Amino acid sequence: MSEESFETSTFSSDAVEKMFQGFHERALGKSAEENARDQLAAAARNMSDAIMKLSASIEVVNEITAKVQEVEQLMREYPFAGKSGTSLAPRADGSYGVGSSFLDRSPLIGSMNPIAPPIVIEIQQPVVGGHSTARVVGKVSFADVFEGPPGCVHGGFIAAAFDEVLGITQSLTGNPGMTGQLTVRYSSPTPLNTDLVFEGRIDRIEGRKIFTVATLMNGETKCAEAEGLFISMRPEVFERLLRIRRGELSE
Repeated sequence: MSEESFETSTFSSDAVEKMFQGFHERALGKSAEENARDQLAAAARNMSDAIMKLSASIEVVNEITAKVQEVEQLMREYPFAGKSGTSLAPRADGSYGVGSSFLDRSPLIGSMNPIAPPIVIEIQQPVVGGHSTARVVGKVSFADVFEGPPGCVHGGFIAAAFDEVLGITQSLTGNPGMTGQLTVRYSSPTPLNTDLVFEGRIDRIEGRKIFTVATLMNGETKCAEAEGLFISMRPEVFERLLRIRRGELSE
């Protein structure tokens, strides 16, 4: 199917259901184009780090700024179409987007998003007492651009990361929803440039309410913990959000 047909096609009920059920899953490997865009995003992250640590004369700063602006203009010559900057379409892996999975665009886990750390997600299903207990593990090292207190990760980014990890966790129910409440308790400072581990699991389900819990660990030290309440939504609500994002419907 061509990009043009993506723009004029409508979502079938099967396609919506597939996207809805697998919203946080990737079933297919990345294409060469996606890998190339990942590298571009990584280069942008490195540049952000270099900007934070730059010590140069105003003349050098102005020269660098001009070169960056040239690159920006070059990239803007090849924009995606659509209301929010992307063309959306169902893909075989249950994601959507021309040339990329929606996951790749996440501001927390998106390998294609230059503002993402990014958090690397792994879904594990250990067997405890003969039963599979699914959990989501997120590994990350926050760079200096995420600094809050000296040498530590800004608490707001930690909360956002919990929301993402628990969002993936609640999607394991097969009837995912949106965040209704997120409570974060900070136990100790979270260091920058350190290998950290988020772990989330489903606590219980009560009707449309999905209760989740998670921890953030620095080795054996607990930096923070969170509780998230998600309200599952119907596939047709998810479809409406897709259509609004495509510009087919008004909000």
